[in-house]
Amino acid sequence: MRMYEAQLTDSLLKVLIEFSEDWEKERSCHGYRANGRTDIEGNRIFIAEDGGQIIGYLFGNHVNSKNSSSIMPEGTPCFEVEELYIIPSRRNSGIGSALFRFVEEQVKDRAEYFLLSTATKNYRAILHFYIDEVGMQFWSARLFKKL
Repeated sequence: MRMYEAQLTDSLLKVLIEFSEDWEKERSCHGYRANGRTDIEGNRIFIAEDGGQIIGYLFGNHVNSKNSSSIMPEGTPCFEVEELYIIPSRRNSGIGSALFRFVEEQVKDRAEYFLLSTATKNYRAILHFYIDEVGMQFWSARLFKKL
């Protein structure tokens, strides 16, 4: 397996959009919609590839913290993950963790924190992944109940 940072090309954009269309069809995240070009452009893009086939991606961008003073000083340099996706047939095999750790190494010279939000419907699995497997800390939750 190979992991690398990629420049956005038309052929890579096509693959990332197709993956996001598949993800939308899974209906695993509240409100998730497939990406378009403008959702991906301007982000750093990291790829997991096996046997010449892309099997996952992570993209995000460098930001300075805002409204985060309970965790870090305002203006702290961070890397905010927009999406982490692994194709369904390769999930739960360590690829997501490996890609996450690869990206941490790539961005740590410009970021003090990794940030992300999730709207997954399977909160137990996602909390296990991000807290137990990759070592993130819990910050906040937004909950809902239909009346």
